[in-house]
Amino acid sequence: MGDKKALVPAEVIVRKILFLRGEKVLLDRDLAELYGVETRVLNQAVSRNKKRFPEDFMFTLAREEIKRISQSVTSSKIKYSKRVTAFTEQGVAMLSSVLNSDRAIEVNIAIMRAFVQLRKMIASNEELARKLDELEEKYDEQFRIVFEAIRALIEHDEKPPKKIGFET
Repeated sequence: MGDKKALVPAEVIVRKILFLRGEKVLLDRDLAELYGVETRVLNQAVSRNKKRFPEDFMFTLAREEIKRISQSVTSSKIKYSKRVTAFTEQGVAMLSSVLNSDRAIEVNIAIMRAFVQLRKMIASNEELARKLDELEEKYDEQFRIVFEAIRALIEHDEKPPKKIGFET
């Protein structure tokens, strides 16, 4: 199965992951699209298995949250939705137990891999920032001139544009 092409590329999934309430989440409509089912069907399966989805696995978005994300999400349908549910990584994992299909299993595996990929990217960015801070502290005096030169290039002189034509 390792050589098999992913049903849904990780890049597609990563683009759908949002940061809400300090959590990485996927919205019900995005998950439904990935699973190849209607949002209504996904939500019905969750409703029938409510005990499997505590608040740290999924939560319903407030109206303000829906309005805020609808500005950055391409789907205009979200603006008019009365109820939008967000699933955390654990909630997505639990979905595989309530959606019994081969596609759901394959998509869930792809989603879990996307979450891992995202965690690695965040960790590597934090590591890079930490290393840069250490370098700046260590070589601050030696590279002060370089930093000043870079700042000078960034803050170029604003000369008034040359006038073209005749003055009277």
